[in-house]
Amino acid sequence: MPHPKRFLPPTSALRALESFERTGSVTETGRELGVSQSAVSRQLKVLEDYLQTSLFVREKKAIRLTPAAQDYCAEVRAALDKIGTASLRLKANPKGGQLNIAMLPAFGVRWLAPKLPDFVEKHPEVTVNLNTVLRPFDFSKEPFHGAIHFGEQNWPDVHFLKLMTEFVVPVAAPKMGAKLSSAHVEDIFALPLLHLDTRPNGWARWAALNGSAVSPQVGMLFDQFASMIQAAIHGMGVALAPTYLIERELREGQLVELGSMKEVSIGSYFFVWPKDAPDYQPSVLFCDWMRGFCHPQDQLEP
Repeated sequence: MPHPKRFLPPTSALRALESFERTGSVTETGRELGVSQSAVSRQLKVLEDYLQTSLFVREKKAIRLTPAAQDYCAEVRAALDKIGTASLRLKANPKGGQLNIAMLPAFGVRWLAPKLPDFVEKHPEVTVNLNTVLRPFDFSKEPFHGAIHFGEQNWPDVHFLKLMTEFVVPVAAPKMGAKLSSAHVEDIFALPLLHLDTRPNGWARWAALNGSAVSPQVGMLFDQFASMIQAAIHGMGVALAPTYLIERELREGQLVELGSMKEVSIGSYFFVWPKDAPDYQPSVLFCDWMRGFCHPQDQLEP
């Protein structure tokens, strides 16, 4: 079977194609690449000869890409962008590796980000890249070395390292809380409820853990805790919020805890990484560092 590199056209020709598709002009392409119009035309012809495919429709004094060439160019642009990003990362950190972590936004901001300077100080050779991802994904199809996961140990084919158990309480603005007639679950559910779309059963699980089978009413839906908590502060409803996220808001009186029910947990936070991943030194260093924040009973599962 021929080696794949035999099917890789010259990069200069690919850059000429990408620029031409974007600018629509041989003149503008030449100006952008710092070459003459004739040099651009030669590069485009080189690409056609290499691919043994016509890429252009030539009409009198104008040329345009064929539909197939437009599709090809979109993939070329994505590949060039990826090469450019990889080059910038290598330039920024020539001695160490990249570590790509998918994080949940609220936990990442409040728990992980304040701790990261310690890791960076201990391992300046590793560049940590954080990206927001709200749901589990297939590691084989995404460029991540690890991820922050909330819930239970139900992500297939990954290792789990428990970081923290999350406790939640119902909170609302003081005026909204004043409307509560009693501390029962049924009375809280009579108020407007705010929901998080990644936790569709959050209220129902909280009620069950407090001994109630009452079904929560439908309410406003949010994709992140930050916006839901702000909605609660402004009197739009009751939020089921993690205690670690609302300490300041409770202390300053922006929110009040409703009822006198016990704090309950509907899940924990884990650091996860694929079981079939090869040993990668930045990942090993990060996992070892993360273990320092775990209780002994929450250490790496076998």
